[in-house]
Amino acid sequence: MFEFDTYNLLLTAIVTVLLQAIMFAFAMRLKTDHFTDITYALTFLILALGLLYWSPMHARQLLLAALITLWALRLGGYLLYRITKIGKDDRFDGRREDFVRFLSFWTFQAIVIWITMIPATMALSSDSQPGKIALDYLGVFVALAGLLIEAVSDQQKFRFKNDPANRDRWIETGLWRYSRHPNYFGETLFWLGIFALAARALPPGWAFLIGLSPLFIAMMLLFVSGIPLLDEKAIKRFGHLPAFREYRKRTSVFVPWFVKS
Repeated sequence: MFEFDTYNLLLTAIVTVLLQAIMFAFAMRLKTDHFTDITYALTFLILALGLLYWSPMHARQLLLAALITLWALRLGGYLLYRITKIGKDDRFDGRREDFVRFLSFWTFQAIVIWITMIPATMALSSDSQPGKIALDYLGVFVALAGLLIEAVSDQQKFRFKNDPANRDRWIETGLWRYSRHPNYFGETLFWLGIFALAARALPPGWAFLIGLSPLFIAMMLLFVSGIPLLDEKAIKRFGHLPAFREYRKRTSVFVPWFVKS
């Protein structure tokens, strides 16, 4: 859209920060968690559709936008339904009342969104029309597989937690039998597929560097904002139980795998 920002990286950064700032203001003023996660999904949706509108609508770009839209609508719908039902998110206890701590979360969220979207942002902004190769089909397959794994595992856990009979239990059925965090594995797989589909439309020599984007989201989930926080909470609640310690010992942390004997 601007000559100095051919691939819309600055533009998407500005849009991302503005959206988080606006929704943070509402969330902070109302002391609510209803805007936090839905803004995450909504930002991806706005970026994907906005870039598609202003960019060449080639088949690759249309497919990228369609996949991200499908992912964002699924995740956003699920998160909105979940927060409406449970009322609040325990992750923000002690944060939503603290301006600096709450703002730091929203700032971090903006950074994660922008970096995760870099491959798609640049591909959607590109006029490149390379012929399809096996990598493109693999990218679509991996993205759809990740979307399915994430959706199924989210639904399994939500249904489990909303059954009163499971009040003092942890989920270890369905996909959760093979991974302690299959939803995060699905999330990572989705963005890896998006990168594979976007790669051929990226500027020469940039693909390897931009490939750090799906690696970034994996590292965030594995070591920063995803698994460590949930594991800490689960250990605090169930760590004294031998059965829970056995579940942790025999079950893969991230990649679904055969149950260890």
